[in-house]
Amino acid sequence: MDFATTLRWAAERYPQRLGVGGAHPLTYAEWDQRTDQVAMALLSTGPVPGDRVVLMLQGGEPLASLHLAAQKANLTSVPLSTRFGAHELAHCIGDCSPALIVVDDTTADLVSEACTFLQTPAAIIHANDLRAPMQYARSLPSAPEESDLSVMLYTSGTTGKPKGVPRTHKAEHSAAVAHLIQTGQPTGAVSLGVMPMFHTMGLRSLLASVVSAGTWVPQAKFSADESMELIIDNDIDTLYLVPTIYWSLYQTGRFPEARSVRRLAYAGAAMTSTLAQQLVEAVQPERFVNHFGSTEIYTFTIGPDSARKPGCAGRAGVFSNVRLVDPVPGAHPDQIVAKGEQGQIAVSMDSPEAFTGYWNRPDADAKSIRDGWYFPGDLATEDEDGDLWVSGRVDDMINSGGENLYPEEIERSLAGCPYMENVVVAGTPHDKWGSAVTAFFVPADRTDPRLTLAQVETWVREKSGLPSLQRPKRLVAIDAIPTSGVGKILRRRLVDGDYKVLADTESNQSPPPARSSQ
Repeated sequence: MDFATTLRWAAERYPQRLGVGGAHPLTYAEWDQRTDQVAMALLSTGPVPGDRVVLMLQGGEPLASLHLAAQKANLTSVPLSTRFGAHELAHCIGDCSPALIVVDDTTADLVSEACTFLQTPAAIIHANDLRAPMQYARSLPSAPEESDLSVMLYTSGTTGKPKGVPRTHKAEHSAAVAHLIQTGQPTGAVSLGVMPMFHTMGLRSLLASVVSAGTWVPQAKFSADESMELIIDNDIDTLYLVPTIYWSLYQTGRFPEARSVRRLAYAGAAMTSTLAQQLVEAVQPERFVNHFGSTEIYTFTIGPDSARKPGCAGRAGVFSNVRLVDPVPGAHPDQIVAKGEQGQIAVSMDSPEAFTGYWNRPDADAKSIRDGWYFPGDLATEDEDGDLWVSGRVDDMINSGGENLYPEEIERSLAGCPYMENVVVAGTPHDKWGSAVTAFFVPADRTDPRLTLAQVETWVREKSGLPSLQRPKRLVAIDAIPTSGVGKILRRRLVDGDYKVLADTESNQSPPPARSSQ
């Protein structure tokens, strides 16, 4: 199945149902017609079926319609992060060699700057010009084949240059169907479209909504207050967000007003049991799902009951096959660990949700794909129920005094500390231990970080329940936890010292209390 056909069939089934909600609604018939027009406009500017088109827009309906229009034109959509710097953006543009770059007012200057670093920059057009009346040069091509490329997403590149992940129509459609099954999202559901479409979660919210003829309510840029208004005003019943956005929504104090919400799902980062409990108490969801996967293979596992087992990654999704193998670099997929032992996750590339390899990166293929299995670098253990619990990343492992320690296990114990707003554990260089377990935390009360540091130190020693080996050797109060544009924790930036210190157990003197701005 391809997404040009998927949208057309949805419009034929439910022509008057809202496809796009919010301030500028569109029925499915109107959305189908608009994307036809934009698809013909795209082809009129020069690209031919099979070409790649970079989409550099802030978000919302214009970007969603452009992505769907690209499917109808049989062009590969390449939505790139608006949070890229000029050099990162230039790398991605040069890597994918697009026939066209589409911009809006928020990105035009950045794209122009990025193109100065390229030897052969692509043609650039403003999104508004694709909606203006024009004489189209051609009609639409035949529907894409399942094997044609639908989209190429670039991974966040937290450990190097972003990598292109090409995905076929079959992979995208299979992922959308899996999403519907695994989250319990029914036909006609109303979902919030705030996750960026350069990220797999944002695309999945959009495309699952189209497959099920639901209503997708766009929000071009996240604002917790605006999100709450959209949820309440549009009777949104389905949310698929990263934990940091859920936390922001809960902090508005209005989340219990979201009485229409029936389904919660999250991905992209771990969620604390405290936040999970707060969300459950606020809206009493019928479904609360932890989705664990990646850009490369959309679904690894599904934790279907985050109310009962918060933080649990669950077991393989409907189109997935997952195993735990020896947690050493280069392990063969047949080196399966015993039940209860920690292993690295391997996911079958036979999944219809899977990509077939990175774009122009045989080195990345060699590192991550072995004998038909994809190795994302995540560690997990299997509990007595057969469910997986993610315990960190192979690269994040801390070797302290000759013992291997895993940050996420320690973070779960520290999450109950009332003096921390957020905490991330990483290893920092230490003369005695080689690498010291270090807890970087945002103080719950920032008026006197030195006092909070002392309170945390006492709590960790007396109430965390951590054995001495896992207990942090160093505590650092910082102003904010570094995250990517979609809320993924950038642990490497903490290891590299890229943070503002408020107080530190290794310092004899700490900075003065931070002043609150008025």
